[in-house]
Amino acid sequence: MTNESAGSVAGNWADAHFGEQGGRLTYGDYLRLAGLLDAQVPESSPPAHDELLFITIHQVYELWFKLVLHELTNARDRLLDGETYLPRVRLERCLSIQRVLVSQVDVIDTMTPQDFLRFRSKLSPASGFQSAQFREIEFLSGLKDPTYLQRFRGLSDAERARLEQRLAEPSLWEAFLAMLGKHGFAVSSAEERFDSLLTISADRERYGPLWDLAEAMVAHDQAWSLWRARHVLMAERQIGTKAGTGGSAGGAYLRSRVELRFYPELWELRSRM
Repeated sequence: MTNESAGSVAGNWADAHFGEQGGRLTYGDYLRLAGLLDAQVPESSPPAHDELLFITIHQVYELWFKLVLHELTNARDRLLDGETYLPRVRLERCLSIQRVLVSQVDVIDTMTPQDFLRFRSKLSPASGFQSAQFREIEFLSGLKDPTYLQRFRGLSDAERARLEQRLAEPSLWEAFLAMLGKHGFAVSSAEERFDSLLTISADRERYGPLWDLAEAMVAHDQAWSLWRARHVLMAERQIGTKAGTGGSAGGAYLRSRVELRFYPELWELRSRM
C-alpha cells in the first residue's frame, strides 16, 4: 500500500463516525432496543417467575420466523429467475436457523409443568396456532392450506392479507419446478417430474447444482418436521393430553402435523432410485 493510499484509508476511518469516535447512531438506537426490551409484558398477578421465559422464547421464535421468511422469499424469487446458487445458499441459512429453533426448545424445557400452570390460564385463548408467520413459512414452502383462514378468526387485517398473498403467489416448490423448466426439464406431470429428477440424480457431475438445490429443499423440509416433533414433546411434557389454550386438541393436533411434508415428490424420489 502506498503512503497516499494509506493516508486515504486513514482519512476515511477518521470520518467514519464509529462508536467512541462520535457516532451518530448508537448500538441501542440501531437495534431499537428500548422498544424491543419493553415488549416482554407478563400478564400474571402475582407475577409468575417463568412467564418472562415463556414470552421471551416465543418472541425470539417470531424474530427467527421473520428472517426465515426473508430468506425463503428471496430464494423463491431467484428460483423463478432460473438461478440455482443463491437459492441454495438462502436455504442453507434457513437450515442453520431451523437448528437453532429446535435447540431453543431446550430452554423452555427448563420450565416445570407446575411453573407453567401458574400463568397458563392467562394465555387463553392465545395459542401458537395463531402464529401468522409460522403459517406463512408453511404456505411459502409449499404446504398451502386455505382452510386455515376459515378456521381462525383472530387474524389481524394485516396478517390475513399476508397469508392471502402467500396463498396466491408461487411457492418455493412451484418456483423450483419453474427453474427446472428453464433448465430444459419436463415438469408438467408428476411422472415427468420424477423422470427429470431421476436424470438429475443419476448424473451429479453434470447436474450437481440442481441436485444440491433439491437436497437443500429436502433438508429445509426435514428440519421443519424435526421442529414440529420437538414441539410436540415439549407441549406434552408441559400439559400432557390437555387441550391447547387456543381450543386445539393440544398434543394430538401437533402430532398430526409431524408427518406433513413440503416436498413429497422429493421424498418419494428416494423410493424410485
